[in-house]
Amino acid sequence: MRQVLLVRYGEVFLKGANRPHFLKVLTDNVKRVVKPLGGHVWLSDSRVYVSGAEDMQACIDRVRRVFGVYSVSPAVEVEKDFEVIAAECVKLMQPYSGTFKVFGKRSDKHFPMNSMEIGMEVGHRVLEANPNLKVDVHHPQHRLMVEIRDMAYLCVEEIKAVGGLPMGSGGKAALLLSGGIDSPVAGYQLMKRGAKLCAIHFQSPPYTGELAKDKVMQLAKKLAWYMGGMRVYLVPFTKCQLEIHEKCPEELGTLITRRFMMRIAEKLARDFGAQALITGESLGQVASQTMEALVCTDAVVNMPVFRPLIGMDKNEVTDIAVKIDTFETSILPYEDCCTVFTPRHPVTKPKLETMPKVESKLDVDALVDEAVANTEVVILGPEDVE
Repeated sequence: MRQVLLVRYGEVFLKGANRPHFLKVLTDNVKRVVKPLGGHVWLSDSRVYVSGAEDMQACIDRVRRVFGVYSVSPAVEVEKDFEVIAAECVKLMQPYSGTFKVFGKRSDKHFPMNSMEIGMEVGHRVLEANPNLKVDVHHPQHRLMVEIRDMAYLCVEEIKAVGGLPMGSGGKAALLLSGGIDSPVAGYQLMKRGAKLCAIHFQSPPYTGELAKDKVMQLAKKLAWYMGGMRVYLVPFTKCQLEIHEKCPEELGTLITRRFMMRIAEKLARDFGAQALITGESLGQVASQTMEALVCTDAVVNMPVFRPLIGMDKNEVTDIAVKIDTFETSILPYEDCCTVFTPRHPVTKPKLETMPKVESKLDVDALVDEAVANTEVVILGPEDVE
């Protein structure tokens, strides 16, 4: 007998002929997060298993945050002998009271009892040994699961995990990471679909300071935990903003600024090998996020721009930020570059055809190339996000 962690996956089941690839990525990601705990990971018969972890609770906390994992259960692994199974089930249920049901599952068809027989006989043994329990087959308070596979696995508790698709199975993307609530949530949503991210942050010293930078790096570390690390690009953006402020109409300042951000982000994204950009924009939330404004910003890049929050309101976004533990950091009162030179009356319905004329007063290519050339790259490794 030994303690193991039983790891279930959900959406990966639907991948047909591509399932082995997704399972390999998922298993590798589980191995990465449990390695510091000394855990051994293997894949067998539609389950991922972890054994040997020094701290089971820490192991559970790590594995349940691996994208692609649907749920986890601390389990007991025993030999496929019914008397041994029944005795261990009685022990497992001793601390419980109330109602329960036994869920038998027999993957090994050579086992002499079928799933229903396992459930009935184990349930009978548990009832005899524990007078504080009674059976409820419809709405049980406790679910005793008995799975007959290469070994027998017994568990009561099932802990929900993040779900989604395994990290790295969905390509690479670059997240424009501000210090606000929205962009970390946008990054999380794409990571949940299997995308591996880098982060791009625009800073404008002396208008933004070290505290604002530290805040963004804290957010990057929270996202990087899911990947075991992250590349962060810190872009010096002051010169671009000053040029825009001095030479462009005030009401178009934010929009032109966004267009410069997209140009710079695309160059850095290609350096990372990314296939798309990610922003935290939501339709109509501010003047630069109207339909017309988004068309104007997207026009300057030649890669897809994903906006996973586009149809969400602030309350929905905030709920996710709280869940993923970025909210308290995001609301720290340190300004980012988006609040520098904010126009009093921004245009909400800009015309795409007027943008080239407005930007003709700027040396766009030179400003973009200079910003890219002077970008600081910070590599967050596993030791930075543990």
